[in-house]
Amino acid sequence: MRDPRYDILFEPVRIGPVTARNRFFQVPHCNGMGYRDPSAQAAMRGVKAEGGWAVVCTEQVEIHPTSDITPFIELRIWDDADLPALARICDAIHSQGALAGIELAHNGMNSPNLYSREVPLGPASLPVATWSHDPVQARAMTRADIADLRRWHADAVRRSLAAGYDLVYVYAAHGLGGLHHFLSRRYNDRGDEYGGSLRNRARLLSEILADTREIADGRAAVACRITVDEMLGEAGITRAETEELVGLLAEVPDLWDFVLGSWEDDSVTSRFAPEAAQEEHVRGLKRLTTKPVVGVGRFTSPDTMVRQVTSGVLDLIGAARPSIADPFLPRKIEEGRLEDIRECIGCNVCVSGDFTASPIRCTQNPAMGEEFRRGWHPERIRPRRSDARILVAGAGPAGLEAARALGQRGYRVTLAEASRELGGRVARESALPGLAAWRRVAEYREQQLRRMPNVEIYPQSPIDADDALAGGFTHVVVATGAAWRADGVGRWHTRPIPVGGPLPVLTPDDLMAGRRPAGPRVVVFDDDHYYLGGVLAELLAGEGCQVRLVTPAAHVSAWTANTLELVRIRRRIMRAGIAVDTNRTVTRLDGDGVVTACVFTGAEALVEADAVVMVTARLPRDRLAADVEAIASRRPGGPLRSVQVIGDAWAPGTIAAAVWSGRRCAEELDEPPSTAPVPFRREVAALSREWP
Repeated sequence: MRDPRYDILFEPVRIGPVTARNRFFQVPHCNGMGYRDPSAQAAMRGVKAEGGWAVVCTEQVEIHPTSDITPFIELRIWDDADLPALARICDAIHSQGALAGIELAHNGMNSPNLYSREVPLGPASLPVATWSHDPVQARAMTRADIADLRRWHADAVRRSLAAGYDLVYVYAAHGLGGLHHFLSRRYNDRGDEYGGSLRNRARLLSEILADTREIADGRAAVACRITVDEMLGEAGITRAETEELVGLLAEVPDLWDFVLGSWEDDSVTSRFAPEAAQEEHVRGLKRLTTKPVVGVGRFTSPDTMVRQVTSGVLDLIGAARPSIADPFLPRKIEEGRLEDIRECIGCNVCVSGDFTASPIRCTQNPAMGEEFRRGWHPERIRPRRSDARILVAGAGPAGLEAARALGQRGYRVTLAEASRELGGRVARESALPGLAAWRRVAEYREQQLRRMPNVEIYPQSPIDADDALAGGFTHVVVATGAAWRADGVGRWHTRPIPVGGPLPVLTPDDLMAGRRPAGPRVVVFDDDHYYLGGVLAELLAGEGCQVRLVTPAAHVSAWTANTLELVRIRRRIMRAGIAVDTNRTVTRLDGDGVVTACVFTGAEALVEADAVVMVTARLPRDRLAADVEAIASRRPGGPLRSVQVIGDAWAPGTIAAAVWSGRRCAEELDEPPSTAPVPFRREVAALSREWP
């Protein structure tokens, strides 16, 4: 069943006192659920173990109230009260035959301690290193503080063993762990035995590793996660220093986990980095230790994975995002089902869950985060309840997923698409600069559908209400998408922008259809604030236009702070020669150009332009549903039982939201309507017994 080329990926790997059943290693990754949704996290991690990952780890787990990174919601191991939640996660991983890893973290200067209100601790007296620039400063740790930290970490190790974990992480990476702050010259300016030389800056890491090994004492493996290069030159951790550090501590941990720079560097989106982009930074470190090495690289190709091992870069194939997009990736490789792999598209929507303190989600895998809440599984779905025939009108992300999941349930499905190509907005947007990987959302679903004998696909088949009713369908699912507005209505303007002249106005739909401005001077008004405004500005600049991007937000593509892209997008915009006006809005159009105004003072300025591109809001294309219902009401007694609108046709959103909407449609079709006020499972904190 398995291609022999991939046999090496399924060799067991010894990690200290435990053995991984293969080389697939789900490295620690956050998920926006943490201590609030432990059962949801347990189900999510358990599904990955079921899918064949040999090691499945938690996210970073705060070891003490001085390591509180609120508003982010991570796991905690502050005291024994946290053990039941941690044990549930561990048990779910073990139930599927995988090793369970826990990443213990004292977040040091990344801990604003907004919940605990404890004073942050770090190697130096500096402001906390948080994304939100909290007006909080860390206190330089004394020797007594260092002794306390070692004791807190030791207690956390003992609790981890009590909860049943097989592998315990010592976390010194990403600029998030306090041990990273001690290692980095960026933060450590101490003059005592914990500062200065690398040996001194690594002293605390060495001591905590030794403490952890002593406590684990063969009961669990000890992993060390460190940053290879902070990408700051001599101002931070360098590759040369990492080589020296690994040389100093080579045989101390049972496993080395190498990461690149900050989280933004280690989880770069596909728009800015290809698969295995970290390889050049990690290559060569494995020769410095006899212990196994794990690393990441958004690995989606089994051949790339094999090369990591055979060329001596890694021993274990680390993954966060690919394990989210397809928890069953290892099993599919093992069973020779490469065509069934849902490849990670590198959009980082999964990361946005952590940044918005909301349950993790995935563009490719709509079941991610819903394993416990709604009982969804990435590979299985309940069988059909009837012999209903279903029409899905529209083959964009929502329609493709609805048709795929309904077909998997066993229903007879007709998928009709007005255009020649399936994919809808995915097909159009994936042709834009940097977004080619997004095409996999459509490609995966199309190839799955074409293997289903119960699904018929009709491209170039626009559907009207008479067509829908004439087909004798039991259910009609309308997934006809949405259209970008040309009148400027969006967040800032809820009424059309005044137009006082013949200035041409284009929409994203126009540009993606091939239309272009007649003249070179173009204003892009971005009131959408996700990726598209910046991408379209880049497209036009690359074609020789003089582009000015205007946005009411403080940053270009402001929401991409949640996908770790904000800095890279702005850098690319600047290098493309695109002028940027932040904190300004378009107020009106006239014959000479675009009038913009400061969002704070209202002061206006004229920008001469030959055209303007409005990236503001979209209007759902939902007319088909209303027409079908209107005609059906005049023809009682027919087979039609329901009309449902999904995806952007229901409420325009992200591609991930559209795919999720398609899955929900398929899950709930023909099912008895829920009478519960909350349509999913949730966990509610128990009231304290200490009252009043």
